[in-house]
Amino acid sequence: MKNLIIIASLLLTVPGMAQTKVIKKNAVKANNFGITYSLPKTSLVIDAEVTKVTCKAGPYYKYAEKYLGVKDAVTEDKVYYELGKISLINKGLPDADNTYIVEFKQNTVAPYAYLTEDGLLCSINAEYTPTESELDVIKNKKTASQKVADASVYSEELLMAGSTAKQAEVAAKQIYRIRESRMNILTGEADNLPPDGEAMKLVIQQLEEQEKALSNLFTGILTKETDHYEVSIIPNDDLDKEVLFRFSDQLGIIDADDLGGTPVYMNLKATERAPLLDAKEAEKKDKSLKGIVYNVPGKANVEIFMNKKPLFKGEVQITQFGSREGLAPVMFEDKKAPVKIYFYPETGAIKQIIQ
Repeated sequence: MKNLIIIASLLLTVPGMAQTKVIKKNAVKANNFGITYSLPKTSLVIDAEVTKVTCKAGPYYKYAEKYLGVKDAVTEDKVYYELGKISLINKGLPDADNTYIVEFKQNTVAPYAYLTEDGLLCSINAEYTPTESELDVIKNKKTASQKVADASVYSEELLMAGSTAKQAEVAAKQIYRIRESRMNILTGEADNLPPDGEAMKLVIQQLEEQEKALSNLFTGILTKETDHYEVSIIPNDDLDKEVLFRFSDQLGIIDADDLGGTPVYMNLKATERAPLLDAKEAEKKDKSLKGIVYNVPGKANVEIFMNKKPLFKGEVQITQFGSREGLAPVMFEDKKAPVKIYFYPETGAIKQIIQ
């Protein structure tokens, strides 16, 4: 089957992403002492951080170096994009072809299981508390605003200055007067010092805001807004230079088939893979699976890169490259000490068995 990219979307970095929910299912007479669950197949979620940078030049940018010694002032209004951190998360999707029923005998002590909302197995005979997924952590992470307030401090002297050069000179003098006032307050040399520490803190803050607003007239304003773009892919075999999306300094992240950007590639190479079985062997293996069926994932190395520059390297577990095994039903028949089992819901592998 062709490797298929199943979703690509741009996500705003806003809080409130829902944590994984789990449901407790009891094996009782009403459901014939059976609990239905699905094993997952691996979906790799590639999360790309992209930042939109908006530059607005100040009216006195030509005089930034002369009066303030600033050499990197914004000299023109423009917008561009930066590609940031690339993350890869292993997400399990219910596999409709691998759905099973956990059957318990009537004499089993209060059997129950925890499942995710979409039916993936989390635990048997054990309380399960979900933790925030890697994907949710990334989405919930708030990006601090880097926007600088627009300049709004214009004295009468500045407004009445004739030419732009004169206005820049007046604005620079105001900046230096503010700095001098702040220094006098901090050193105790000011004629009218604030009455207490809180008042001093407030005055200093106001002076800094005034200085920043005036400085923006020279240095300009830089605003950064960070969003997240996701691509999900279900790998059924090795991948060689699979185009995930494209990136453009002018447009940001664009679709994989849009030639207006530089391609971001993925290589995926299996490092641990279960032996391939022919049709008869596979049928025999499926019939032999009894009790609790679980996944033994394979492994693969993943590399994501653009212009030969690596953006991500790592190892991931791929259930499609692994096999399925079964736990004997007799394990759950001990009335005195029922077995507790924890699973990784994203892979279907056993995490821990407590006897």
